Amino acid sequence: MTTTIPRQTIRVLSSRARSALRPSSLSPSQRTFSSSSTCAGEKNNEYADKPRWSYTPPGTKAPFSLRQIDSTREPYRANEDPAVLDKFYRSLLGPNGDKMLSEEIKWLAVTHKSFDQGRRGYNDRLALLGKRIVQLQASLLLVQNPGNYKTELPPLSKEDQRKTIKHPALEGLENLTLDNRGWFTHKLNVARVAEKYGLLKVLRWAPVKPNDLEHSGLNVVLTHTMYAIVGAIALERGGVEANKFARQRILAPQGLGSN
Repeated sequence: MTTTIPRQTIRVLSSRARSALRPSSLSPSQRTFSSSSTCAGEKNNEYADKPRWSYTPPGTKAPFSLRQIDSTREPYRANEDPAVLDKFYRSLLGPNGDKMLSEEIKWLAVTHKSFDQGRRGYNDRLALLGKRIVQLQASLLLVQNPGNYKTELPPLSKEDQRKTIKHPALEGLENLTLDNRGWFTHKLNVARVAEKYGLLKVLRWAPVKPNDLEHSGLNVVLTHTMYAIVGAIALERGGVEANKFARQRILAPQGLGSN
């Protein structure tokens, strides 16, 4: 046998519930506490003069860590010196390379999401933009150099040969294979280029195994960061500068388009 609740009773209960949730039903002290969105450090302007990359926002800190920390393992120390970062950008971008990007973007481009649990910002979006730029430039260089990177294709049948349209501008299309472009954008090759520029010295990340960077995904993180630098250049200097950087600093050292 089912029981039914009168509609009038439901209306009374719902109206009482709504009135209990109204701000006027709370005491002044409760309203002040619940509406506060800043912590003590932010109220005192303790971090007002510090750049965003140099500290962890107080509001993102927990009173204790939920992760079990191995006390015998030394933490990985990432670069915090602006002079070291500027030296890297000069070696990568030229004599005035440290002035091409804003201070915030320079640090953001070399910050992986594993660093400080992503609480200071990380370079995922910049890397996505930069990766697409590098892939496009690699495809264009392969098409524009048909003789240097020609891919052997199986012979066509007599019927297909009659339908084939031959033109000098179409010769490079045979180079656009996943193997060709994937080789020049592969993590091992891009990471090798990044190591030559000394990216590891300024890379901000938290490897799982500080004593074994390779098995912690070093090649993936280095490649990801190189793409992020391309994206940062595109963001603040424009697509022309980003394309030029991708060709000269990432693809040319691998032999693509250098001839």
